[in-house]
Amino acid sequence: MSSNRPPGRDPDEPLQSGRLLVDEPAPGVARLTISNPGKRGALDHAILDGFAVTLPSLDARCVIITGEQNTFSAGYDIGDLRGPGVFADEAERLVAHPFTAALEAVEAYPFPTLAALNGHAIGGGLELALACDLRIAAGTIALAMPPAKLGLVYSHTGIGKFIETIGAPRTRELFLVGRRIDARTAKDWGLVNAIAQEGRIGEEAVELASEIAANAPLAQAGNKRVINAVLSARATMDPATERELIELRRACFASADFREGVRAFSEKRPPRWQGR
Repeated sequence: MSSNRPPGRDPDEPLQSGRLLVDEPAPGVARLTISNPGKRGALDHAILDGFAVTLPSLDARCVIITGEQNTFSAGYDIGDLRGPGVFADEAERLVAHPFTAALEAVEAYPFPTLAALNGHAIGGGLELALACDLRIAAGTIALAMPPAKLGLVYSHTGIGKFIETIGAPRTRELFLVGRRIDARTAKDWGLVNAIAQEGRIGEEAVELASEIAANAPLAQAGNKRVINAVLSARATMDPATERELIELRRACFASADFREGVRAFSEKRPPRWQGR
């Protein structure tokens, strides 16, 4: 994408700092690179819209999602969510629409996707990686889900993906403790599939993606569809419970604790929780 402003964005909105870069590092392989160097790869509207717009237009047999230099993604871009009058609406708008649309585009891609974690994967950045079929990580990175430290109730769909991948006990540890884990721990848990040799994350990601792209396309698309259908069937939930969980999450955006958590994060200080 050559512009900071994605198609369809209101022209009166301020320009976002992030971009989604697209290239073809090997035959049959597309690479989407998160570029937001001033905010540690934070996922702003431009980047999230970039995923939703770009992925349906690709015909690659494997797609790599990675970050620039030594940065993958620090998660949602929450730096501007400080105005008390619009805080809850802005927070919910960022998380509920563009982030969901980006994840859906990654999950809907018909051929395999590979997250190359060249740097820390935090919060929404880690869920974006989890939306990919496979993950390879640099050995020096950290991974974390910090919603408990921000006063955020995470989506039931997002937490469900973690339970599918690493099981309930590890998901509880990741979300309820909230501390970072290293790449070796992430591999032991099954959160990443492989750890690259030092300094070779980019090369090894392209090598793996090229191997994947050389496989039979009908089998790749078909097997991915079968896997996703089986997981989806196992994750069914009754409508009343789903409505309850959605409301629980929606209410957290209007809470004093979420506002305080974001403010404390921005000001680099311990939060003062009120329980409301």
